[in-house]
Amino acid sequence: EELFELILKFAGYGFNKSHSTGYAIIAYQTAYLKTYFPVQYMAAVLTYESVSTDKVVEYLEECRRVRYPDGHRGIDVRPPDINESQVEFAVRFEKGEPRDANHGHIRFGLSAVKGVGDKAIRAIIEAREQGAAFQSLHDFCERIPLGTVNRATIEALIKCGAFDSLHGADKRAALMEALDGAVQAGQQAASDRESGQMSFFETFEAVGESKAVRASGPAMVALPNVASWSLGEKLAHEKSVLGFYASSHPLEQHQAVLSRFGNVVAADARLLDEGVPVVLGGMLTRVRALLVRNGRSKGQKMAMVTLEDSTGAIDGVVFSDTYAMSSRLLEADRIVMLRGTIDRRRGEASVIVQEVIPIEEAPQRLTASVWVVLRREEGGGPGDPRNGLSIELIAEELAKLKSLLKQASRHQGAAAVPVFIEIHEGGYVAHLRLEGLRVVVDADLPEHVGTVLRRPGCCELVGPAKVRVPQRTAGESRPEQEALWSRGRLERSEEELAAVGDVEE
Repeated sequence: EELFELILKFAGYGFNKSHSTGYAIIAYQTAYLKTYFPVQYMAAVLTYESVSTDKVVEYLEECRRVRYPDGHRGIDVRPPDINESQVEFAVRFEKGEPRDANHGHIRFGLSAVKGVGDKAIRAIIEAREQGAAFQSLHDFCERIPLGTVNRATIEALIKCGAFDSLHGADKRAALMEALDGAVQAGQQAASDRESGQMSFFETFEAVGESKAVRASGPAMVALPNVASWSLGEKLAHEKSVLGFYASSHPLEQHQAVLSRFGNVVAADARLLDEGVPVVLGGMLTRVRALLVRNGRSKGQKMAMVTLEDSTGAIDGVVFSDTYAMSSRLLEADRIVMLRGTIDRRRGEASVIVQEVIPIEEAPQRLTASVWVVLRREEGGGPGDPRNGLSIELIAEELAKLKSLLKQASRHQGAAAVPVFIEIHEGGYVAHLRLEGLRVVVDADLPEHVGTVLRRPGCCELVGPAKVRVPQRTAGESRPEQEALWSRGRLERSEEELAAVGDVEE
């Protein structure tokens, strides 16, 4: 029995010693490389994982956190470039930049672009190495073999931003408009070369002019005057050819709201246990409406959704009652907050959605408390009341605050939340809760409080408490956490949960 218990314990997750030693060596080597050669190491990792879009997104996020040997953080990962990119992810340095472990950036490889094959990439790099750097779209089309690098390939390169360094990111729409003409000019140039005719630019080469002179001519071809793509269109095109957003992300302008009012990100939510309450923010990348065929909700609609943020994506289930209240918000590419619980009944973590909240309404509906911070202000002359929080000054500011908050407490349409005052003085911090006063929050409340107290930034809306992501080893139990989380679990009938596997579009 004792021997069997040892075998049973080891079967949870165990290595023999030789296997463990091999892993330890690799772990040490990779830790060393990531510490002392972070840019080179992450370029290699991205290249190795480039077959998986989810993995690339995960490691791009890691690049923002990586520390250089000198202590500064954040590796710059730049989108594909027609003159800079190699086949795979590569380390590049700016002109004059020290070529050491504390400098450099990572450039996307051309192989990351969907629709750009190996032969096309080799042809592009060969043309670039044999002559000068490409100067324009027309120069590119005249110098590469269009039988190998076809129109669809060039279109994908434009969409991902590979020509931005030549024409600017705001010219992608114009480049698409000019593409047919550039391809025709390139085909004509190739035909002339095959027939033995020398182009105007090749004539200069024949008399000993620099190749750079040849490259300067096509750069002068004017692009059509068309409206630039909107940010949404530009990012949508990037994602269509890369699988993710390269130059920016639709969520960036909402990042402050997502961080404040979400209590976990998608990548961490996938690690949580069954039943954990979560609030996630991001973009709905997939919305699939379904019709329940059996059970008490038979004939009603529900939906399967996928929510994506900067760390990855997670699936969700919107049952019929929630769907009835939120169907107008369930649209692809819409940015929302989802409140729900983690479900693991089918293995992979997903979210059972209880509430769908438009990103614009997050402050009103997800604020858990309001904090007002009063602290000593430095810089006043002798006797300036700002140099100390006297009883009189505190009383004056609290009177103003009381008047404003009483007005906020009368608003209708949302749940009221408590208000806390945080006073900093003389090295001490006092936390006061305003008993008997709860306010209904709107997004402008912090600005109004800052204006009344003449202290910009003194008021903060606090969102839901962050979820602790479990770091669990095999066989470890977490009874205290599970007991805590169980109180917030969403109760669903087995009938409804079974309906997820018994639906039709």
